[in-house]
Amino acid sequence: MYNSTSDAARERQQQILGPAPRIGPSTSDAVIDAAVELTRNVRRAAGSTTPVDRDSVPELMATMMRHPDLFKAVGDLSIQLLGHGALAKRERQLAILRVTWLCGAPYAFGEHVTHCKRIGMTSEEIERVTAGSGAPGWSELERAILRAVEELHETAAISDATWAVLARHWDERQLIELPILVGQFTQVAYSQNALRLRLAPGNAGLMAR
Repeated sequence: MYNSTSDAARERQQQILGPAPRIGPSTSDAVIDAAVELTRNVRRAAGSTTPVDRDSVPELMATMMRHPDLFKAVGDLSIQLLGHGALAKRERQLAILRVTWLCGAPYAFGEHVTHCKRIGMTSEEIERVTAGSGAPGWSELERAILRAVEELHETAAISDATWAVLARHWDERQLIELPILVGQFTQVAYSQNALRLRLAPGNAGLMAR
């Protein structure tokens, strides 16, 4: 974990993105076609209307689709969580933004800043997410969501105190979904960081607000 100062974020981003990618994107027609379709589905689930074609498929997708069966399964879970999940959009994005920040994942964090802006979150709120559950201004539920993410990241568990707050606001489906959501975007951060995947155009990574 690192703090939310811009110098620390820049240092982390350089650590991940400074060296060359470890695996490059595929140029296979079949892989690119599959990547286009998966990109469309994931963006649709996230609420994006940005068109996707062979010329605009993200490098990330063309790289990860080198392992198509596995990445399709990963993508299907993201589509379920983003497009059909039990959590409200703001609650879901708070959790994703916090865990991708804690993992120091430039690609995922920057992409989800865009999603947060699309649902009406402000730059000030996004900056506050980087400070975490201890920052002033959160509702009781929002603070508990952020704290649950922090606890999962630190201890792979959620404390009874945090769980009790979540349970006052959420039903069983939502309670089950939160740790799965955090786990999904933790593995997204791991794979993107380990492969040193480049940022898509317009994605400012950990600098995004």
